Amino acid sequence: MNATDRTPADLLRSALAADPGRPLITFYDDATGERVELSVATFANWVAKTANLLQDDLAAQPGDRLALLLPAHWQTAVWLLACSSVGVVADVGGDPAGADLVVSGPDVLDAARACSGERVALALRPLGGRFPQTPDGFVDYAVEVPSQGDRFAPYAPVDPDEPALTVAGAGELTGAELVERARADAASLGLDAGSRLLSGLSYETWQGLSSGLYAPLAAGGSVVLCRHLDQLADGGLDKRVEDERVTATAT
Repeated sequence: MNATDRTPADLLRSALAADPGRPLITFYDDATGERVELSVATFANWVAKTANLLQDDLAAQPGDRLALLLPAHWQTAVWLLACSSVGVVADVGGDPAGADLVVSGPDVLDAARACSGERVALALRPLGGRFPQTPDGFVDYAVEVPSQGDRFAPYAPVDPDEPALTVAGAGELTGAELVERARADAASLGLDAGSRLLSGLSYETWQGLSSGLYAPLAAGGSVVLCRHLDQLADGGLDKRVEDERVTATAT
């Protein structure tokens, strides 16, 4: 990636310029059998649409705090990069009552209702499916995001020295600090362009976020992101490592 990249959104732009067709995230949910592979271009398109939703429909501004109540999932990765694109602080597992907006999975909707601002719900169904019925008090991400624009431009430039992420194990990080940590983690894991890192770690900590998104992105590699890895049959992990040409693991 470019040495001048100072936010996660910068890292994604560099990845898109370098090789838009290569895989970036391969997601497995071993509770449902779901497998989704997103190229850099496809992932960037989801990020652009989500950033447009965040900036225009949800009226989020740089410095706003978004409580992100989602598991390790490809759509969570999309939201993390969308927040970076707008300049919104992604507070992973944060208190909805103290947030300007909340983005919630289906299992924590009651807790998310403590947010007095905009509320977005994700069903986390295979292929990005919507809720059978939109939860009361929320907008359904899967309903709202498809109509958003495929290109995104922030109304105000994102300052890399402003807060970008809050997560256990790292506290609050600016965009520049996040990128620096991701590069250091990529080096410690031996990642480079073309590396394939398999992560079964939760997104609730910096280690999980770095392994499951930021470090591979910073290195020009890709991630095989696995949810419910403990439900794999005996020998399943070894087969996945072989099938997905994994070069490093974080489980």
